[in-house]
Amino acid sequence: MFTKQKAVVIYLIFSIVWIIVTDLFMQLLRFDHSMQMIVNIGKGGLFVVLSAVFLHQMIKKAEQLKKTVEEEQQLSTLINSMPDFVCFKDSKGRWLRVNDFGRKLYNLENVDYLGKTDLDLGEMVPFFKETFRYCAQTDEETWKKGMMTRTEESFMTTNGEFKTFDVIKVPLFHENGERKGLLTIGRDITQQKLAETLLLKKEKLSVVGELAAGIAHEIRNPLTSIKGFMQMMKEAKKTNEWYIEIVLNELERIDQIVSELLVLAKPQSHCYKPFLLSDATGYVIHLISHEAVLNNVDISIENTAPHAQIHGDKNQMIQVLINIVKNAIEAMSQGGRLRLHIQEEGENVHVTIADTGVGIAKDRLKKIGEPFFTLKEKGMGLGLTISMKIVQEHKGTLRIESELGKGTTVHLLLPLYQGEKRG
Repeated sequence: MFTKQKAVVIYLIFSIVWIIVTDLFMQLLRFDHSMQMIVNIGKGGLFVVLSAVFLHQMIKKAEQLKKTVEEEQQLSTLINSMPDFVCFKDSKGRWLRVNDFGRKLYNLENVDYLGKTDLDLGEMVPFFKETFRYCAQTDEETWKKGMMTRTEESFMTTNGEFKTFDVIKVPLFHENGERKGLLTIGRDITQQKLAETLLLKKEKLSVVGELAAGIAHEIRNPLTSIKGFMQMMKEAKKTNEWYIEIVLNELERIDQIVSELLVLAKPQSHCYKPFLLSDATGYVIHLISHEAVLNNVDISIENTAPHAQIHGDKNQMIQVLINIVKNAIEAMSQGGRLRLHIQEEGENVHVTIADTGVGIAKDRLKKIGEPFFTLKEKGMGLGLTISMKIVQEHKGTLRIESELGKGTTVHLLLPLYQGEKRG
């Protein structure tokens, strides 16, 4: 390979030989002394060395210039091939360079943009006047923050498309803190935004469907109770005032649930007020006792906090307790024991509901509470999902412990009512 070093060496050898031969020839013609010839050779050699050094520097600078030009071309090719808007501005906001995508986007193919500000370009391309004005404002905001900013900018293009860009602006400063330049990169995320909008609509439809399924699930519980107590009164052939009260309460719950279904498009806040937790648990135990007897499940209650009050929606808390207790009974198809323990713990009331059912495997336990995940053959997997949401709205926690073959324990922790409303 012919390098610059080889060129310099060849030049030196050729020059020295040329000087010696030339000087010898001239001395022979003039019959000059040998000392003069040596002096002349020395002068010629010095000239050759200086010439070689100069030539070396020229070659080096030429190669550096060539390398710089090549790098510049590569960078220009890279920037112009990008499907993003890329623009460099100086400290005054004047455009220094913009890629092909940017020129096409703003109709600048035949416009001399070099050295122009956004406001100048707005006058030259009136269609984008407001867009350029907004760009100037966001540039100044970026300079003031002194750090990279990221925003979404939307505008209409000349072909009638509404575009949205994810814009990143990077301010550059000199060592003394003065402004140096500004780099702007904008990625077209129009299709992504459309996809997000469609996904959001799909999610809303899914939530509506899930909620509707959940409401149907919750209506089934009071209907089962009503059916059971009506059958018991039919078999006994007499009216039981307690049974009638339960039936009426369950019908009221159904009415409330249906009302919620009718106002899905316009959710309304629940009526939160203080109530005794023992009233809710007592109601649930009376309600579920018939099913417990049918499944040979023995229920025991230990309540060391009979006066514990919580602030919330009593019907919603009844719904949570019914879901937990029914799951426990259904887990003991061959009979078993259900223990319910209520106690105060600091500023909270702790409700423990433990069964001796089949238990839940660890891998499945992690998924408990996820929508549509269920261990029941005919279940929809929404009971605990709704229950957890209700507990969270009451600023409480719901935790489940379980072991295969030994049973499941549900820990429900709720804040005690301290005499003032909790939002």
